[in-house]
Amino acid sequence: MAWFGATAAIVLIGIVFIDAFEAMILPRRVRHAYRLGRLFYRMAWPLWVTLARLLPAGRWRHGFLSIFGPLSLFALMTVWALGLIVGFALLHWSLGTSLSIGTDVGFSVYVYFSGTTFFTLGYGDAVPTDALGRALSVAEAGIGFGFLAVVISYLPVLYQAFSRREITISLLDARAGSPPSAGELLRRLADARSLASVGPLLVEWERWAAELLESHLSFPVLRFYRSQHDNQSWVAALTTILDASALLVSSVEGSEGYQARLTFAMARHAAVDLVLVAQTPPKAPELNRLPAAELTRFYATLRGAGVVLRDEPAAAKALAELRGLYEPFVSALATQLRFVLPPFVVEKPPIDNWQTSPGMARSRGLSDLQASGAHDEHKD
Repeated sequence: MAWFGATAAIVLIGIVFIDAFEAMILPRRVRHAYRLGRLFYRMAWPLWVTLARLLPAGRWRHGFLSIFGPLSLFALMTVWALGLIVGFALLHWSLGTSLSIGTDVGFSVYVYFSGTTFFTLGYGDAVPTDALGRALSVAEAGIGFGFLAVVISYLPVLYQAFSRREITISLLDARAGSPPSAGELLRRLADARSLASVGPLLVEWERWAAELLESHLSFPVLRFYRSQHDNQSWVAALTTILDASALLVSSVEGSEGYQARLTFAMARHAAVDLVLVAQTPPKAPELNRLPAAELTRFYATLRGAGVVLRDEPAAAKALAELRGLYEPFVSALATQLRFVLPPFVVEKPPIDNWQTSPGMARSRGLSDLQASGAHDEHKD
């Protein structure tokens, strides 16, 4: 029985130690048949979503879902710490470590002793008196100290990755609306006679998609971190860039096609790999995001803004083929994380987030900006 308990303790300590090491120190995707962190999120996220359904849809539900990412991180670290504490307590109990408080020691006392050792509290009321117990205590104290140090260094790295992701998403607000859409992005560029500037924009978003892939593979908990505005998300931004790249590749004549292909390839790579990591099957959207009538209307809008388009039937066919390459993957991510996929095109220009700030000066500033824009268009 003692050897069985010692074996179980070593296995538990090994599972927790390896899982924490691979999650916080080893920046790569490691596939195991059993991962404590993956099991934790498989159980915790569906439960959190079920509780969220009890709240009214809208801001309350979004706020509740946004808590899960940071809270789950601390909960997972607590699970790791408890696993190590219980594992060492089971090891001490199985080996019969002699403590200074007496010989008749129950498992609960070993858990207390293991906890004070792990967090290096050093109360001194329970001290091992044999050589093996002292060696195990030193090893646990070292692991506990190292664990706390790694956790402290892990959090800034995680939040820096989150901040870089969100900065670029915020820049999309004035360019593509809130929620963003590829149609609005291209329409605004076309209206400003600045469609040629889409190339540098796509370069920036190609890099963003690469950073998204790298950071979310290294730190999977980031996928649960939601944007500050409920009409923005990293899934919506990724989908918008894929939509815009697909439109440029399939429908627009010009020199931007090459960069659009590069951005499309990188963004689709990110979407596919993140679905594989999430272990959720691809899922086609329940509704057609771009009916034929809306696509025809959008093509007419671009032509009216002076954009040279390819033959419409061939362009529509090519666009449908490109959409089939990524829509099932972004739809699967949106379904799992309870995001809403953005529209492909919008019927009327949306109100951007920067236009919804309270204050009397807002309306005056908007009027001045609109007047300035009208003046610039008249000059053109």
